[in-house]
Amino acid sequence: MDSEADSIARLKAGDIAGLAVLVDKYQVQAIRTAYLIVRDRSLAEDISQAAFIRAYERIGQFHPEASFGPWFMRSVANDAIKALERGRRTSSLDDDDGSTTALLDPANDPAAAFDQAEQAAAIWSLLDGLPAKQRAVIVLRYFVGLSDREIAEYLELPAATVRWRLHAARQRMRSWLPTRAD
Repeated sequence: MDSEADSIARLKAGDIAGLAVLVDKYQVQAIRTAYLIVRDRSLAEDISQAAFIRAYERIGQFHPEASFGPWFMRSVANDAIKALERGRRTSSLDDDDGSTTALLDPANDPAAAFDQAEQAAAIWSLLDGLPAKQRAVIVLRYFVGLSDREIAEYLELPAATVRWRLHAARQRMRSWLPTRAD
């Protein structure tokens, strides 16, 4: 099996077969990231596929000293944000075919499925009210597990902007939660 560096070299030489290793390595993360932002599986798959094609077409712009993952995932996240801001194809939790739970939890423990579905519905309800850019940083931080620095790198933003968007999103979501009586 080729390494990531070998695959990139093959792509730069015009050999699209070099894309196979990169697809194997990043496809699940790309679809998951796009899905968690746009919440439409087929749209997330389209975004991911388009990002791989664009990576092939623009591999000449990739600098070998950089890491491919952030360069590629930035494209996925930005395309998902654009799709969400344009209002393209949204889906409802009422129409969920089970793919939401599978994408959120790869282990998909059947014993906890009911609790997970209930929690997922509450989380999606909160996320639906966020602007696309705030939703994206929440998804990248809490669902994809990136650090503030990695999110800043993925989205080509200053780290302070990422921290501000996270803070604003959390504040907005907290304001929507019912207050607890002590």
